[in-house]
Amino acid sequence: MSPIPNRSLVAAAVLSLAASLAAAQVNEPEPWKETAVTPPADWNAERAVEFRLDNTATLRYAIDPKTVRFDEDGVVRYVFIARSSSGALNAFFEGIRCQTAEVKTHARWDPDARQWRTGSDTWQALENRGATRRAWQMAQAGVCDGKAPNRSVNRIVDSLRNGRADQMR
Repeated sequence: MSPIPNRSLVAAAVLSLAASLAAAQVNEPEPWKETAVTPPADWNAERAVEFRLDNTATLRYAIDPKTVRFDEDGVVRYVFIARSSSGALNAFFEGIRCQTAEVKTHARWDPDARQWRTGSDTWQALENRGATRRAWQMAQAGVCDGKAPNRSVNRIVDSLRNGRADQMR
């Protein structure tokens, strides 16, 4: 016949298990929460640094280095500029979330109103095709360092300008 366990030992084991479960819940990371953002008011297409993404691009691409920021939510945000051969300019305030390989257009510049217009509310998966190809190439070229943001504005700009983006396929 097996002995009946001491009630105080059972109670201690139950309390220990409860404490372990509570500690595990406390140590769980908080769910990701996006930082509230406002597009930069001081962006400037004239100081933007041009770069190439692929050989077939008919647009000239640039990023304003003064707008690159590394927010607490882990997103790299920047003003991206696309200029056509006729001189038409499109500017976007975007964010790349390297950890999950996603991009979001927070705002689009309205040149007639001279102000930012609200962009998308959704994050899109980065892919080497379609609408997110350019952002995918930028992430691969130096905006991201694997699944982490590249925390150096100079390295991001240099890698884009010096052709690393042109080699991404």
